[in-house]
Order: sequence, then C-alpha cells, then structure tokens
Amino acid sequence: MKYSARKGFTLVEIMIVVAIIGIIIAIAVPAFLRARENSRGQACQENLSKIDGAKEQYALEFKLSNGGSVTMAQLIDPPGTTTGNKQGYLKQEPKCPSGGTYTVNTIGTNPTCSIGTSNAPFTPHVLP
Repeated sequence: MKYSARKGFTLVEIMIVVAIIGIIIAIAVPAFLRARENSRGQACQENLSKIDGAKEQYALEFKLSNGGSVTMAQLIDPPGTTTGNKQGYLKQEPKCPSGGTYTVNTIGTNPTCSIGTSNAPFTPHVLP
C-alpha cells in the first residue's frame, strides 16, 4: 500500500497563525494610536508657539503692554497693511491637527487650544 502525502495546513496550524496575527494586532494598534495622538499634540504645541511668537512680535511693533488685546485676524493681516497683501505675522490661521480651535488671548498670556489637557495621557495641547 502506498500512502500519498497530503499537502496543505491542518486546522490547528491555521488557528495558531490567526491567533499570532491577532496578538500582533492587539499590540500594534494601540501603539500606533498613541504615537499618532502624541504627534498631534506636538504639532499643536508648535502651532501655539508660532501664535505666541507672532503675538509678541505684534505687541512689540504696536507698543502694546501686558493685557493688550490681539486677534488672530490682526496677526494675519495687521492694521496698516494693504488688504490681501498678507505681510502679517502669520501667513494663515494655524489649524489644530486634532480639530481644536485656538484662542490668541491677551498679551502676556499664552495662547490656548480648546483641547488643552483633555486628551490625557497623550501630549497635551498646551504650551510647555
């Protein structure tokens, strides 16, 4: 009698491979999501830093003291510039990568993002 060799995988082997793939996905997906949120938080911090720098530069040029009011529109198109000339302190309004909105606040206080620290334990959306 001749025994023919069966080709293919057994059900147990396939189940083991599927289980290993499931474990890898269970580890990789949360790490990916954590890295993505931390990256968004860092990008938001960079945007807040740009807004703060533009606000301080605006305050120096227009001789504003602490507590003086500045708007995002003034940073993009300051008074005295030709409309549409866009020679402001910011080329355009920065956008929070997580969908938050920025508030410029007064001179001497840091700009803020509406997300703030609500996305803990990830990188907060505030100036360090």
